[in-house]
Amino acid sequence: MAICCIKNRNIDFSPFTNAGGMPSSHTAMVTALSCSLGFQEGWNSPAFAISVIFSLIVLYDAAGIRYAAGKQAYVLNKIQEILLERGQLDSLKLKETLGHTKQEITVGVLLGIAVSFGLQYLIASGL
Repeated sequence: MAICCIKNRNIDFSPFTNAGGMPSSHTAMVTALSCSLGFQEGWNSPAFAISVIFSLIVLYDAAGIRYAAGKQAYVLNKIQEILLERGQLDSLKLKETLGHTKQEITVGVLLGIAVSFGLQYLIASGL
């Protein structure tokens, strides 16, 4: 989101509602949540453990399930193009960018950790 705000010079919350792209904003958000809870509640707290499980589910969904659904949408769109050329089907293009690659997930995790550490530093310094 921050990258979009700087690039477009306006506030844009669409990265949190759209799927796909670099970095994974959903991954960054849940990673920052988990790290922040670790700092605030303790790394052995039940809240931190629950947030890590929640984060892992989000990561699995983004890299596994939604990524596979995007690949299937790509194949279905190719089949649809063939059927459209034959006049056997109406146009209904499926969204293909649903999930994230491992690189997008990794950058999202690193971004979430960096944001959490940055916020922890600001809190500790009294800003």
